[in-house]
Amino acid sequence: MSNKLVVKNLYKIFGKKPHRGVKLIEQGKSKEEILRENRLTVAVNNANFSVKKGEVFVIMGLSGSGKSTLVRCLNRLLEPTDGEVLLDGKDISKLSPAELREIRRKSMSMVFQNFALLPSRTVLANVEYGLEVQNIPKEERESKALKALKQVGLSGYEHNLPSQLSGGMQQRVGLARALANDPDILLMDEAFSALDPLIRADMQDELLELQEEMQKTIIFITHDLDEALKIGDRILLMKDGKSVQVGTAEEILSNPANDYVRRFVQGVNRSEILTAADVMAKPFTTVGGTQGPRVALKEMREHGLNSILVTEKRRLIGVVHIDDVYKAIEEGKKELNGIIKKDEVKTVYPETSIQDLIEVTASDSLPTAVVNDENKLLGVIVKGSVLEALIPERGEANDS
Repeated sequence: MSNKLVVKNLYKIFGKKPHRGVKLIEQGKSKEEILRENRLTVAVNNANFSVKKGEVFVIMGLSGSGKSTLVRCLNRLLEPTDGEVLLDGKDISKLSPAELREIRRKSMSMVFQNFALLPSRTVLANVEYGLEVQNIPKEERESKALKALKQVGLSGYEHNLPSQLSGGMQQRVGLARALANDPDILLMDEAFSALDPLIRADMQDELLELQEEMQKTIIFITHDLDEALKIGDRILLMKDGKSVQVGTAEEILSNPANDYVRRFVQGVNRSEILTAADVMAKPFTTVGGTQGPRVALKEMREHGLNSILVTEKRRLIGVVHIDDVYKAIEEGKKELNGIIKKDEVKTVYPETSIQDLIEVTASDSLPTAVVNDENKLLGVIVKGSVLEALIPERGEANDS
């Protein structure tokens, strides 16, 4: 998957002569020293990361970590002090005002925490606003706005005012307005933070459903770890303006970069976050249904197995057991087809949570097979790997 956005050595420092702050950082001065001695506030400190096309990239951290400042540097709502922001290889920091306006109108759309809706305009007029600014003809912009409202589940509310909608519905209007421009990148700054917990969870689910359809590149800002783990393909964790760790939820949970990250994630319920894809392993070996029992016996002896999975063109057929293989050899059978147990192997999908896997694997001595929609075998899960995934890191346990 190619990179859509690349950030290199990005700094944002507030105050007079901010470039002096970059030099002080390079000399080893701390954020506190720079503020105390030079009255310069270091908001983003040498950020480096890339965002792949079509992924949900979450930037998270506590209040004051620099995450919202960072996302505003990406579309130059705030001018970076130093560094590069490359969109499809083009440095945004070097664009003229006219070129930058074009980027904001067509390539990057932003969804804000406080909805930022115009109270006197209807829902439809709010969603049309970005297109109207671009002088898109009325018929075309209305068509695009209606399509976006349908995507977010607000068909029928076109003529309502924002004040007549709930908080969750207002945020959907903000999302529809961003989608109407059909941008390459969606920037979502704490987009769900102002919502009640239940509505927030619903919006997270709806965003994931929309993403399956849209496959947009989304950069999502949050201070909520659970939200980051739920929606992020990858996560950038920030502290004091610095990038502390970038990785998938599994990488951050299993291999925290330092004690700060370890403390940050120690309260996470791993059974709700990790999935079958995170703990599955490649099967030691498989055999085909048209292969003979002697081939199966050889593979079973070589790998110390009492049972072996049977596949046909990578699709899972079932399992054969060693006693049945011996019997088939004695009877002179040439194929395994007559002894395959088709209903004994339990199957799950890659996205099945560890929480659900516990019940599936608890009472079964056979490995659980991980398959896709076409029943192709992707991997296997043994009971021990599920239990191991739930055990916190040693350092994490010591911190608690």
